[in-house]
Amino acid sequence: MIEAEEIEASYGGIQVLWDLSMSVSEDDGVVAIVGPNGAGKSTLLRVLSGLHPIDDGRVTVWGDDIGTLDPSDIVRKGFVHVSEERNLFGEMSVQENLEMGAYTRRDALAENLAEMYDLFPVLEERKDQRAGSLSGGEQQMLAIARGLMAEPKILALDEPSEGLAPQITSRMFEKIEEISEDVTVLVIEQHVHRALELAERAYLLENGEIVAEDTGSALLESEHVENAYL
Repeated sequence: MIEAEEIEASYGGIQVLWDLSMSVSEDDGVVAIVGPNGAGKSTLLRVLSGLHPIDDGRVTVWGDDIGTLDPSDIVRKGFVHVSEERNLFGEMSVQENLEMGAYTRRDALAENLAEMYDLFPVLEERKDQRAGSLSGGEQQMLAIARGLMAEPKILALDEPSEGLAPQITSRMFEKIEEISEDVTVLVIEQHVHRALELAERAYLLENGEIVAEDTGSALLESEHVENAYL
């Protein structure tokens, strides 16, 4: 389980997260974090993955204080963060990118590659192609597959549908639902209705604070979401 307790975080002296508490466990299915632009959603994921320091509060990753861990240790413990930027190695092939994702799980490389190609068949078709030459949807599939190569217990996705055509976005949500059968997916998503329809639990973040927590369906029908987006 990853647990944040009353955390506060800032950028350049400007506070972004305020007294924020939340938790995600490996049996949660899909957990959505929604909120307007600038609410602090991406900062929260960076804090949970050890990429951004906290000013106050406490984050634990399966019982260990995040302050004692490097980001690579957090990956090894089972939390993998796929950023909005994707951060692919553009000059490397699709398969080489997948192999890089397996640096903590080299013993199961062949098996995990086969699973990723089964989940995303287009990646097998493109396995020798440079990652930088893929379409936007294919790059997003590769970024997610590379994250899964580390065998996470919790996979965090930051705006996985960003920049994708509507048809590709629908396929992406289908894949997220499929992945969630085996791995908890913590997702930040601009398509709020789709994310909340899929989520078993959801948090609404506004101005760096959690203002509502409920099931995805209940939050979708609440006045909190209507007020935040309309």
